[in-house]
Amino acid sequence: MIQEIQNLFGPVYGWILAMGIAVSLSCAVLGSFLVVRKMSLIGDAISHAVLPGLAIAFLFSGSRATIPMLLGAIAMGMTTSFLIEFVSQKSFIKKDAATGIVFTSLFAIGVILISLFADKIDLDQECVLYGEITFIPLEPHFYLGNLDLGPYPFVIMSGVCLVVVLVVILFYKELVLTSFDPALALSLGVPVTFIHYLLMGLVSTTIVSAFESVGAILVVAMLIAPAATAYLLTNRFSKMLLLASLFAVLNTFFGLYFAIRLDASVAGGIAVAGFAFFLLAFLFSPSQGLVSRAIKRA
Repeated sequence: MIQEIQNLFGPVYGWILAMGIAVSLSCAVLGSFLVVRKMSLIGDAISHAVLPGLAIAFLFSGSRATIPMLLGAIAMGMTTSFLIEFVSQKSFIKKDAATGIVFTSLFAIGVILISLFADKIDLDQECVLYGEITFIPLEPHFYLGNLDLGPYPFVIMSGVCLVVVLVVILFYKELVLTSFDPALALSLGVPVTFIHYLLMGLVSTTIVSAFESVGAILVVAMLIAPAATAYLLTNRFSKMLLLASLFAVLNTFFGLYFAIRLDASVAGGIAVAGFAFFLLAFLFSPSQGLVSRAIKRA
């Protein structure tokens, strides 16, 4: 067991662990805002709806280069958020129904575009949906002079994680106020629409950057599970952010450890570890846990 834990910090699994932590931290911070805004499924919507953005970016650029793909996916993520808000505000359709309509339609368009124009290229639905974090150590490394900064996807994801943290620090008051009381924020002159789309832009960027490692489906679990677990354990949002970040790291460590032991999917292991921590909080949270409340009633 000690040897296996040491291997987690070795040259191979160390990069996988670092990539998992970068993805999980970014998702946990943003997911905390999505949970309190009651927009948890927006991550699922964006993760599927960016597929046509990837296809269109490939058609215009003629390559799978990171920058065009990232820009295309972010643009489509923002478009998804705008369409959901537009449909829900301009009709009697609730936001959850609008989310389902928009993201399934855009995802279907993306599947059609790929099947028509990129069926011979390594750009397919399975690549986008599932990803494979164990390939990270095999990716080309990024060098700054003679300094090896690590595999290219890890460098990109680390940059995204840093941007997410900096934006949250700079706009913390605005993000919190618009999350809990948008009407008050609007009356105080806070640019509510700008903050909303800033958050959606960060979510889109994080999801796209995590495609190569965990895919679009499991990144949703990383967005929601740590934040939902932390939500059950505290009533203060600042503590919720810290707890969500802690659970993100723990999910990555234990998920990778048990994936190695069982020879299973690493991304799946991380998601299952997140569910395990959520289940513990759901049952034993001091204030909201089922078992804790049953003991108090007894």
